[in-house]
Amino acid sequence: MSNLIVGIKKFLTNKNTVTVVGVLAAVVVLYIGYNWRIKTTLQTRVVPYAKETITAGEQITPDMIGTMEVVPALLQGDVILDAASIVDKYVSSDGVIPKGSLFYSRCVVEKEQLASSFIMDYPEGYVLYNFAINTELSYGNSMYPGNYIDIYLKAINRIDDGSNEPDKIMVGKLLENVKILAVLDSNGDPVFANLEEKRSPALMIFAVPEEYHILLRKASYLRAYETTLIPVPTAESMKEEPGEVALSSTDLKDFINRVTVWTEENTQ
Repeated sequence: MSNLIVGIKKFLTNKNTVTVVGVLAAVVVLYIGYNWRIKTTLQTRVVPYAKETITAGEQITPDMIGTMEVVPALLQGDVILDAASIVDKYVSSDGVIPKGSLFYSRCVVEKEQLASSFIMDYPEGYVLYNFAINTELSYGNSMYPGNYIDIYLKAINRIDDGSNEPDKIMVGKLLENVKILAVLDSNGDPVFANLEEKRSPALMIFAVPEEYHILLRKASYLRAYETTLIPVPTAESMKEEPGEVALSSTDLKDFINRVTVWTEENTQ
C-alpha cells in the first residue's frame, strides 16, 4: 500500500505529468465555456412584434401584436419584451412601427403623451383654450396633463366717474376645477412625452364651456386694464370625483362684461 502511495506521489510530481494534466484541464474549461457561450447566444426569447404597420398616433390593439422567438443579439436598445405593456398604448406622434418590427419604448406612449390627444378627448359643448405659460407660471414645470387648476384674474379697476379716487387693483379667482389636457413646448410637442429630454412649457391646453371660454378671451384682451390670467394648481385631481369647471366670482365676470361690448349672440 505504501509503495502505491509513493508511486502516485512520484507521478503527480513529475513535470511532464503536471504539464499534461494542466493542458487537459485547460481544454476542458475552454470546451465547457465555449459550449455555454454558444448555448447562451443561441437561446431564444419570445417577444412581441407588429403584425401590421401601425402609424403615428394610432392605438395599439391586441390583434396588431404577434409574438416570435429571437436571439438575444437582436434585443438591443429599448426593445419592449412584454406584450401586455403595449396593449392599448399609442404610437408616438413622430413615430411609425413597420409590419414585422419589434416594439421600442421610444415609439410607444400613453395617450396623454400624444401631441394631438387633447383634440380627441374633451367634453361635448366645451371649447379648447390655449393658455400661454412659461416655467414660472407652470410652477417649475410641475403642471401635468390630468391635473386641475384654478384661474385667477388680476386687473386694474379704473375709476372713470369723474371722482379723484385712485385706480384699484383687482385680484380674485375667476374659474375653478379646470382640467389640464396638454402641456406643449414652443414646437407644439408634449413637454412630458420624453422625460429624458428637458422641454420648456409654452402652452397649456384645457377646455371650458363656451360661456367661460368667451369670458377668458375677453379678459385676455383687456390690455387697457392690464389684465393677467394666472393658473394656480390644486389637489382636485386627487379626489375620487373631481368637481366640474365652475365660475368662482360673479364680480369679476360682471367687471369683464361691463368693460367689453356685448354681441348679438351674447344678448340672446
